[in-house]
Amino acid sequence: MDEWQQVQRRLARVRRVANLFDSKFAVPGTRIRFGLDSLVGLLPGVGDLAGAAAGVWLIAEAAKLKAPLGTLAKMGVNLAIDLAGGTVPIAGDIFDLFWRSNQRNVDLLQKHIERRFPDQGLSAD
Repeated sequence: MDEWQQVQRRLARVRRVANLFDSKFAVPGTRIRFGLDSLVGLLPGVGDLAGAAAGVWLIAEAAKLKAPLGTLAKMGVNLAIDLAGGTVPIAGDIFDLFWRSNQRNVDLLQKHIERRFPDQGLSAD
């Protein structure tokens, strides 16, 4: 398997995890989407840390994909905002519905990959 195929495989996996944690499910009859991050965030303390673990994994994957330090730092800030916002009782649960740090971080990673492999087309998987 060549380098581009490995990058595509990792990016697809990162997208799936981000979707699962940020927007996998929908509130029927609305455009509101949520993921496991919102659900586990309902558990005081433990829930936000579990969601953050997925975010840390995503950032680690970005590092393996040679994302530059600046991109990794932005990803860390997105995750820190998610973690801090999610810890506020009740308001934090609402915050988690709208601040999708994992998806934001996938977008940052995808931009890096597009710059790293300008002649390759990225599929939306």
